[in-house]
Amino acid sequence: MTHTVEQHFDGRSPRVRDIYDTIVGVAREFGPVEEDPKKTSIHLNRKSAFAGIQTRREFLILTVKASNDIPDARVSKREHTSANRWYHEIKLGHPDEIDHQILDWLRNSYELSG
Repeated sequence: MTHTVEQHFDGRSPRVRDIYDTIVGVAREFGPVEEDPKKTSIHLNRKSAFAGIQTRREFLILTVKASNDIPDARVSKREHTSANRWYHEIKLGHPDEIDHQILDWLRNSYELSG
């Protein structure tokens, strides 16, 4: 079954789409980005996935990878998958929450995927 980006926004607040569009727009400033919709999430790819996005009714969960832990209260879940790889989940409820820190994490994740 083929999944689409649009399917992930069915029954969601328009604000969730705004958050997503902001993330994709910012990521495209780093370089090429491929939107890769899956069954339960949307991957944003460079050469490999650098971000995962899970939509919810009123917010989305952004997953970024890093080479080390990110000790920040906004990281709701962290997973240490190998010696030099961590995955961090950040809950975003409004486009204004995408500040310089989120942009740095996203940029770092983009660079790791090159």
